[in-house]
Amino acid sequence: MRTGEKLMNKRIAVLGAGGLGRAAIKILDKKCEMRITAICDREGFAICDQGIRAADIEGLSLKESIKAIPGIGRSSSDSLGEVLKMRSMYDGIYIGLPNLPNEFIPNVVKRFIDGGFTGVIVDPLKRTRAMELLFKLDDTIKSKKVTYITGAGATPGLLSTAAVIGSVSFTEIESVDIHWGVGIANWEDYKGTIREDIAHLPEYTVESAQALTDAEVDALLDARRGKLEFTDMEHADDLMLVKAGVVDDASQVTVGGVMDTRSAKKPVSTTMTITGTTFEGKRSSHRFILGDETSMAANVVGTGIAYLKRAFWLHERGIYGLFTSADFLPMVVR
Repeated sequence: MRTGEKLMNKRIAVLGAGGLGRAAIKILDKKCEMRITAICDREGFAICDQGIRAADIEGLSLKESIKAIPGIGRSSSDSLGEVLKMRSMYDGIYIGLPNLPNEFIPNVVKRFIDGGFTGVIVDPLKRTRAMELLFKLDDTIKSKKVTYITGAGATPGLLSTAAVIGSVSFTEIESVDIHWGVGIANWEDYKGTIREDIAHLPEYTVESAQALTDAEVDALLDARRGKLEFTDMEHADDLMLVKAGVVDDASQVTVGGVMDTRSAKKPVSTTMTITGTTFEGKRSSHRFILGDETSMAANVVGTGIAYLKRAFWLHERGIYGLFTSADFLPMVVR
């Protein structure tokens, strides 16, 4: 830190206490500029102004609700409503909820801004259709003096931001190809995320994936030896990169990947390749590769936290409304 530079001290509410929500607790436990003061899941919530720490969830399995945190956890049939009531106890919101159906997160956002929240919001939203619904709320978000950055995960997010940076070498962009690899030792750690991804398989829809029981997901994974392969996913990277001016048409952006639900090791490296032509007429490509040792949670939540800081930076300057991670660089949270 430079001499005289002031650290921020922001309080964060996390909506969703699955793998991503709990990773946010562990990551911010290592930071000093932000602390999590509220978190919720479908069965309950926990609120603590001093901050919810990694030690508070140590020993709490993902099958157990956050309501089981000693001293600060509480049961509720409307935990989102309980967190909204306590909106004076946090400055920003990280949404770590699974987005099934497409309307779910846009409806949660509308509830919070209609309910009086006026800070910053970040999400790792993935599906193009869901983001289109969210953008319909832009005028309302702006009028409520909320600063919102959507698509701040790994893809979209980290990789689409890299595509924006890489595009500056070219005067014409041919394509952006994102191919990801995710390794998860136990699919139950990320149930919501995996259901969202199952919805991208050709034989499923958002509705049919949401309707699957845990036993049916188990059977699906057994039949595929734990691996799910995806091509031409409906990922919001396309919408974001069109809006940012990187590409002219969504068809120039392709997203696919491989998920191994039985091993923490990535089945393939995660890459973003942007291909274009320079002003000299030379065709070339830039490639951005994520380290194989970095987990999905590290890349998704780490990006979201960095964009929370950017959202606070914008909000403090009176810039409100809905933006995407492709509009700004993230900021390092100390």
